[in-house]
Amino acid sequence: MKLVGRIPHPIPYQGSKRNLAPQILAHMPSRFDRLVEPFAGSAAISLAVAARSMAGSFWLNDAHLPIIQLWRMILDSPDELSCQYRHLWGEQLGHEKDYFNEIRAQFNQTHQPEHFLYLLARCVKAAIRYNGNGEFNNTPDNRRKGAKPSEMDARIKGASHLLASRTFVTSTDYLNVIAACTENDVIYMDPPYQGVCGGRDNRYAPKVDHEEFKSALADLNKRNCMFLVSYDGRTGDKVYGDPLPKSLKLTHLEVCAGRSTQATLLGKSHVTYESLYLSQALVKAAQNGRRLIARTATLFPAEGSCQGSYPRTLSID
Repeated sequence: MKLVGRIPHPIPYQGSKRNLAPQILAHMPSRFDRLVEPFAGSAAISLAVAARSMAGSFWLNDAHLPIIQLWRMILDSPDELSCQYRHLWGEQLGHEKDYFNEIRAQFNQTHQPEHFLYLLARCVKAAIRYNGNGEFNNTPDNRRKGAKPSEMDARIKGASHLLASRTFVTSTDYLNVIAACTENDVIYMDPPYQGVCGGRDNRYAPKVDHEEFKSALADLNKRNCMFLVSYDGRTGDKVYGDPLPKSLKLTHLEVCAGRSTQATLLGKSHVTYESLYLSQALVKAAQNGRRLIARTATLFPAEGSCQGSYPRTLSID
């Protein structure tokens, strides 16, 4: 299969880094052995790296088992998944809201991957939401029917083509994954952000303890591992979460994620910036044949616009 045009993204996913991928990939070595995503989600970064032939192999992990079960089916049985999605999409026509609720109830009983894909394609903001009983409880977006079967078929098969023959897939705690990483890996981490994973928030499962996460990064530093972390950020003057400590000696950048939808609804023009942290080992590796952002740089373009803000290169001292 020859891929033409856009990178295929089969899993609709709130918070996906598909639009930020070029900015993130700009700070990776041009070629490396393996990309590891301990919080894979929709695996937008792995798909982008694979499309650019930057890594030889991949490790997708997510502690949220339904996501990994869906990835296993994308990689191992793309034709079957595409056929099942086509059936679900067609069956909904004429009674979309009731059918969504029916499939949601079935998913909460059986956790079938095809049901999960259909729910994400149809639910509000493609957001994973669970109630206190651990049941998926997001509601349907009644303005749309989800990606058409022909579009989803191309996305599923395109992603499978990129990753299937060279991807290891697991569902375990992220600590188990990074403990198995080596100096030859590039580790991209996009954990649940502090600003949205408080004790009563059911958008993410399971939670990630901030202090434990900092300790895990310190251990990666000791082992001279290359890693990048997307973690919280700000919208206008509002900052989300605590920054990672200076003791980790990470390069801290701000990646422009675009105009805030919520701010626009309130008549404001605030832009959202996500923090991107680079490990010292990664900075050194990426410097081979490439200039990189200055170690203490943060980028602040004119409020309300991302134009000309990123990427930008400066020599490191």
